[in-house]
Amino acid sequence: MTAAPSGHQFEIVHGDQRATIVEVGGGVRTYVVGDRDVLDPYPLGSMRDGAHGAVLVPWPNRLADGRYRFDGVDHQVALTEPSKDNAIHGFLMWRSWSALEHESSRVVMGTRLHPMMGYPFDLELRVTYQLDDGGLTVTTDATNVGAEPCPYGCGQHPYLSPGSGLIDDCVLELSADTRIVTDDVRQLPVETEAVDGTAFDFRRGKVLGALQIDFPFRELSRDEEGRAWVRLSAPDGNRAELWVGETYPIIEIYTGDTLDPKRRRRGLGTEPMTCAPNAFSSGDGLVRLTPGDTFTTTWGARLA
Repeated sequence: MTAAPSGHQFEIVHGDQRATIVEVGGGVRTYVVGDRDVLDPYPLGSMRDGAHGAVLVPWPNRLADGRYRFDGVDHQVALTEPSKDNAIHGFLMWRSWSALEHESSRVVMGTRLHPMMGYPFDLELRVTYQLDDGGLTVTTDATNVGAEPCPYGCGQHPYLSPGSGLIDDCVLELSADTRIVTDDVRQLPVETEAVDGTAFDFRRGKVLGALQIDFPFRELSRDEEGRAWVRLSAPDGNRAELWVGETYPIIEIYTGDTLDPKRRRRGLGTEPMTCAPNAFSSGDGLVRLTPGDTFTTTWGARLA
């Protein structure tokens, strides 16, 4: 029997909720309530496309020229987006993760990022996926197990599902006051602008239509628990929701327009990010993780 391209599949269940977590990239492949997708899945027999569900460590988004300077030392990593002269989404999207713990409604995925060319630091990663009455909760713990401080950023790349149709007919509500504007060629930050009066103001909710989005949003409004929300209301009457905790100050929204034509706009990329694009170079939101310290981030999703 041919193995799935995403490796071993780890299913967790709680009531009518089911999620599938994968070995390759340590991410989430499916999250369903009843027969309704909350997160847009990718097929068992296919390689993941568009970073679907993957964990983005030690940085999310793009790093210009794959270069950065940390504590007075220059570093160069491989260009994984060579058409734009960028390195993108860190090092762990295509690596194997292990299930450190696996119970009926919970799985803990782990891996070690050993020192390597361009990133001579040592990180231990644990990502906990938990289903309960409140939905899916994802907690990422990164521990510096090396002898020196290291630069760190974290993200994940789930796609909220519109159901059986396209995102075009869905209403998007996003509690963000500003957008990080990126250039058209390399998608690197240019400036930050207020969303007020622009096509990218979703604070009161509006239909996406044909609008193309691939931008980070910040200055998030939060509820009494410190959570910021993205809500995608579909014509079928369901609303897929994603929240981020306070250690995620940025959410990238991606309408999937550069995916394969059959996959375009079938899900809304809704990416929690601890730092801005190019943070290893700019320092915008970059975490300095000292030896022995752990940085924890949490996000979640549910069907409302």
